[in-house]
Amino acid sequence: MTNVPAASPTLLVVGGGIAGMTAALEAAEAGRQVILVERSPTLGGRTALLYRYFPKMCHPTCGLEINLRRLRSNRNVRVLTMAEVTAVSGSAGSYRVTLRQHARYVNERCTGCGDCSRAVSARIRNPYNYGLDELPAAYLPHVMAYPQRYVIDPSIVGTPEGEKAAAACRFGAVDLTMRDEAITLDVASVIWATGWKPYDAARIQPYGYGRFKNVVTSLEFERLADPSGPTGGKLLRPSDGKEAKNIAFIQCAGSRDENHLRHCSRICCMATLKQTHYVREAYPDGGANSTVYYIDIRAIDRLEDFHAAVRADATVKFIKSKVARIALNEANGNPVLHGVDTEGYHRYANEHDLVVLAVGMQPETDGVVLPADVLRDSSGFIEGSTSGGQFAAGAAASPLDVNRAVQSATAAALRGIQVVHRHASPVTAADTETAQKASVPHG
Repeated sequence: MTNVPAASPTLLVVGGGIAGMTAALEAAEAGRQVILVERSPTLGGRTALLYRYFPKMCHPTCGLEINLRRLRSNRNVRVLTMAEVTAVSGSAGSYRVTLRQHARYVNERCTGCGDCSRAVSARIRNPYNYGLDELPAAYLPHVMAYPQRYVIDPSIVGTPEGEKAAAACRFGAVDLTMRDEAITLDVASVIWATGWKPYDAARIQPYGYGRFKNVVTSLEFERLADPSGPTGGKLLRPSDGKEAKNIAFIQCAGSRDENHLRHCSRICCMATLKQTHYVREAYPDGGANSTVYYIDIRAIDRLEDFHAAVRADATVKFIKSKVARIALNEANGNPVLHGVDTEGYHRYANEHDLVVLAVGMQPETDGVVLPADVLRDSSGFIEGSTSGGQFAAGAAASPLDVNRAVQSATAAALRGIQVVHRHASPVTAADTETAQKASVPHG
């Protein structure tokens, strides 16, 4: 077990998505020592998997690249990837945190050359494309990955495939002897930025997700539209690889429903409006159509202009209806949507090439050990802690878009800094130098 001493009061940020990165950077740039922990091999979270942001339709690489540059140049932040919290004890100003850092099987000598990946033939489902394609079992998660270090999937460790990866590395970076490691930290405050996960669309049985190949989630559609995604940006049907030109978007798939998620996830309407742009751009001649089935559209403030622009697009149709069920046309694999249009109250059975479910947001707490004093609301989002030293940031606190997640993270950082300030003892120049050199491994 590695024990990391806190030479000066330290903030721990759990979760390396856009909110966690922001909270860590804001605190670090205010002069505080920060340890940023992420359980996947790379920072960026779900933001890194977006094709574009709304409403400006710019690419996430812009904001992420700026944050990564800030991280690289700030000595106050230490990053631990493939690490997760297993226990938290103590009180505000004095927490003892235990982590488990999982073996990456690639050490800091990695240059990102990719020789190990080219050497192996074993493949795994690609989690960064939501399993829509495969990638080699020795892989770099994506082009924006931080750290820029390959990962060896545990499935090939101890096999000839693993040995191929090790033999291909000219720098001795592939280390198949690596083991998981327990790390203990002493910190003054904890910021939970554990993010969100999509509601399991398979639980919405009338919509046939998992049974009908041409019913996908909004997150999967985001990857289909991305030129770096599994189809090179082409909107292709999973069933037969044909172009999808008549696409249905179903709002509130599992949200605002007593049988699923009671809350509104806030971002789903805007995400769908954004994705109708993808359809328009994929077929600039107007040869494709989008149909949005909605209960109501929640677009407020500066987002209303974006909504109005989509409404004015002749290739986009809006039907005010909660779709009752989806059937399958066996002859061509098309989903057939059944329901009642509440503006006119007539029944419909509309056939589409592809159906996109705008699934709701849930707090990402799978496998996350939250302390007993952390308070959560009825939907599981974190509200704070009774000890007063732990806070939530971004989508861990509430369903938020990227912009509001960043604002939430900045607020959480300020609260964490206040805790550190209240409990800090006088620090000498020598103490500060020691803190900056604290032996916490990167990556």
